[in-house]
Amino acid sequence: MQIGLLGKANVGKSTFFSAATETPVPSGNFPFTTIEPNVGVAYVKSDCACKHFDISHENELCVNGTRFIPVKLIDIAGLVPGAHEGKGLGNQFLDDARQAEVLIHVVDIAGTTDIQGQPVPVGTHDPLEDVAFVQDEFDQWFADILKREWDKITREIDQKRAKLTDGIAKHFTGLGIKEYQVHEVLQRLGFISRNPKEWNDSDIETFVKELRKNTKPMIIAANKADLCQDLDILKKISDVVIPCSAETELLLRKASKAGLVNYSSGDNDFTIVEGKEILAPQQKALDLVKLVFSKISTTGIQKILNTAVFDSLKFIVVYPVEDETKLTNKDGVILPDTKLLPQDSTAKDLAGLIHADIAKGFLHAIDCKTKQRISGDQKLKNGDVIKIISTLSRG
Repeated sequence: MQIGLLGKANVGKSTFFSAATETPVPSGNFPFTTIEPNVGVAYVKSDCACKHFDISHENELCVNGTRFIPVKLIDIAGLVPGAHEGKGLGNQFLDDARQAEVLIHVVDIAGTTDIQGQPVPVGTHDPLEDVAFVQDEFDQWFADILKREWDKITREIDQKRAKLTDGIAKHFTGLGIKEYQVHEVLQRLGFISRNPKEWNDSDIETFVKELRKNTKPMIIAANKADLCQDLDILKKISDVVIPCSAETELLLRKASKAGLVNYSSGDNDFTIVEGKEILAPQQKALDLVKLVFSKISTTGIQKILNTAVFDSLKFIVVYPVEDETKLTNKDGVILPDTKLLPQDSTAKDLAGLIHADIAKGFLHAIDCKTKQRISGDQKLKNGDVIKIISTLSRG
């Protein structure tokens, strides 16, 4: 699970990254704790399975029945107009974007930065221009890949050495795009039975735009929403758009970490920790936070992360265990781990995610909520707690 974070200079992308990766739980031996500087750990939130079983357990990633699930957040640098042509850090930008399964585009919705990222007075730049230019960069990137290989693809199809779907798909494998995704887009557009020799540039552009939307879904993080003079502008954005204030989230996370306030990401309020003395500058900052909440309800950061994983990618949370009666691993830890899987994943998919050997020796699985045996092709549901029975153990 990799989420790409992009945005031009001075829109608050770095603040968003810092806010999202300020761990809301104690740091420890969790996935991705020590990774490259441009990759951080963010958390999506879901109800923990402990609620279903009405049990209590000690797990630093479960806070009052809410489970924090780690995901990689890639801070993608180098976004400038013409990135797809290699301008600025364009090649590095595209290489980083290639790894992401879903993209969060941080936009200064208050219009305080021009297209090059230079500061301007509030409302003097149109943020819709930023949304359009990023969509165009990705569409042009996809179009360049396809146009470069189009003659070769049509020749292979003509000579019956390839079908249209796999002919296109193999040129997009580097972007993590699967053959079935190409097929879905071709079918939706009515292009599946068309002779590729009859395609013109407009057809290619229409196709790649749909492919990009389908395979690199984008969420607009409308940052600095508290400064925006008219939030009706959000209605003009066709992508999923969520108002946010990264600066407010970062302030609250730091205040929470310092023990000054009670706050969990996604909350629509905070309280001052009993007995804590708040200095005048701190109180002034917290008063500004109240104003932000009065305008946009929450900071929006957690909602954006959850939307990326659970709505755009439609991932589900599954809890693998080794003891189906005690819901533990071999060390006796209750509900020790979570796995994020694509919708329609099966029990055998879960086995493969745990370890290749476990999948290789897969016999069946047990649904710990129903106590029933399930087969390898049984589709899993969000919140399932599963024990895998395999002839082969890990390692």
